[in-house]
Amino acid sequence: MEYPFHRHVSGFTSSLRTSSAEAFLPTSMNPTNGLHSPHQKPAILRKISAAQQLSASEVVTHLGQTVVLASGTLSVLLHCEAVGNPKPTISWAKNGEEVKYNDRMLLQPDDSLQILAPVEADVGFYACNASNALGSDSVSIAVTLAGKPLIKASRTTVINTELPTVTADIGSTVKTIQRTNVTISCQVAGVPEAEVTWFKNKVKLSPAHHLHDGLLLIANVSLSDQGLYSCRAANLRGEVTESSQLLVLEPPRPLPYLENLTAVLSSIGTNLPSVLTSPSGTKMTISPGSSALIGCAVDGHPTPNITWLYSGKPLSLRHRFLAAGQILQILNISDAPEGEFSCLAQNEAGSLLQKTSLEIQDYQWSVDKLMACSASCGHKGVQVPQLRCLLDGTEVNISNCKEKPKPTLQPIACNRRDCPSRWMVTSWSPCTRSCGGGIQMRRVTCQRLTAKGSSVPMSNETCAQASKRPVDTQNCNRQLCVEWVASSWGQCNGPCIGSRLAVQHRQIFCQTKDGTSVSSDQCSALPRPLSTQNCWTDICGVHWRVSLWTVCTATCGNYGFQSRRVDCVHIRTNKPVLEHYCSWRPRPVNWQRCNITPCENMECRDTTRYCEKVKQLKLCQLTQFKSRCCGTCGKA
Repeated sequence: MEYPFHRHVSGFTSSLRTSSAEAFLPTSMNPTNGLHSPHQKPAILRKISAAQQLSASEVVTHLGQTVVLASGTLSVLLHCEAVGNPKPTISWAKNGEEVKYNDRMLLQPDDSLQILAPVEADVGFYACNASNALGSDSVSIAVTLAGKPLIKASRTTVINTELPTVTADIGSTVKTIQRTNVTISCQVAGVPEAEVTWFKNKVKLSPAHHLHDGLLLIANVSLSDQGLYSCRAANLRGEVTESSQLLVLEPPRPLPYLENLTAVLSSIGTNLPSVLTSPSGTKMTISPGSSALIGCAVDGHPTPNITWLYSGKPLSLRHRFLAAGQILQILNISDAPEGEFSCLAQNEAGSLLQKTSLEIQDYQWSVDKLMACSASCGHKGVQVPQLRCLLDGTEVNISNCKEKPKPTLQPIACNRRDCPSRWMVTSWSPCTRSCGGGIQMRRVTCQRLTAKGSSVPMSNETCAQASKRPVDTQNCNRQLCVEWVASSWGQCNGPCIGSRLAVQHRQIFCQTKDGTSVSSDQCSALPRPLSTQNCWTDICGVHWRVSLWTVCTATCGNYGFQSRRVDCVHIRTNKPVLEHYCSWRPRPVNWQRCNITPCENMECRDTTRYCEKVKQLKLCQLTQFKSRCCGTCGKA
């Protein structure tokens, strides 16, 4: 059963478990002359002595002790003496937070902390911090009640990436690299004295792991040491537990391959060139205008963040990231000058920079191949070098080299030797007739062309042994002599196509020079004369004439209509002619509806002159007749 705060607790004791750093007076420091020595870091004086009871109500103690509050305690004075040059500045903290001074929590002129009328809320660990320009020192003291123990806990995060050892208070999160020695301090205060037990992931650790005074040493840390370490302090009045998370950091390191790169290549096609970065740098040659994949194969704990750079600056080229940023795809390499790509892998344990450089294989003209010789003999045979476009030694479409200056091509003489004797012919002479059959001629000789370019006459027998003599005459223009013949124009009385405008016709024939008619196909090569033309005639001087509209057959309703006369008449005589003479112009309408207004509010009277016939034919019962013959049908 815990003692309530208002009950009396007899006596004062010193049962604080301190770290080894708080259990001695620094041997390198002389309290009497420390202030007169050269520049020194601050050092707080540790005094291992019991708390002094000046009276029944006042307790005075130095650091490194435990103060147990009783119901009659009216004042607690915590002394803090520090040496150093320059003179250290003293500050106080409770449970890791700066003490807020008030009318109960007082900072005395000698930097002592006084607590007046202490209450249960004042229970905790009080730390005195001394600092100057050269460094700082800190020692704590516990103020507690008789009852459940207290543990000095911290809520900070300790990150170590360089030092071989690291020390932290319980409650902290410790992040450190492998092969370091980690010490976790569990500072406990309490009356009765508490027993400390250590756990890893809720499993009790053997005493071999413990150091004295509540310290836990984890030597040569590896990934298997990660976990939650808990310190449990227990006495007869209760127990309390605080825990620290140990995370083992692994700085980024290069990997020899990247599984994601293989998977991406198989998904988008293996024709894309790919390369992995490395700390020493890699190289890859690519074609202009293509895409490339660059992989950043790294490992680490926690998983490193990857940042891609180009020539040491953020990417400005067209790109996209694949496999959570582990793969960079560069699009359209021709947009990028040759440069160095790098991936920066970072986590809390460190960073790693890996590099690769891309070399763009340029298109080049090649003249290493000759075209066929232009002649097999004689003096004019030449070979022109064949122009090819190459990319990395492979021939590609010649349009890829159009931006490159073409090399000068020098023809090379070839097959410069005497030709065998052969028939030489001149061009055919013009035909003696343009049609009806003629003759044309050419000259045929036997000659030999020498390598010097001269032509030497040879006997016909020499050429006849190799080939038959070509003919020197041939028939030509054997087609009939034909022409188009046209008849006289017919009368200008065809269909009217406008005012006084009509069409006239004539017949077109194909015949020979002697007047024999033949198929029109025989004259197809000759320009054919026109067979129709426009002409002027008085017959087409016509227009549409319209009369005035008749009176509407109804004054209201939906059945009233009116008409007019429409005639085609001659402009000069004003006499009607056949309507088709006016068909070249749209005919005006001769009938339309009229007076289409409701009849409900009008006087009941006939609106057409045929109402007597309607009555005789007994059509009044029909709505359309009854409304138009309202007067007559009403009498019926």
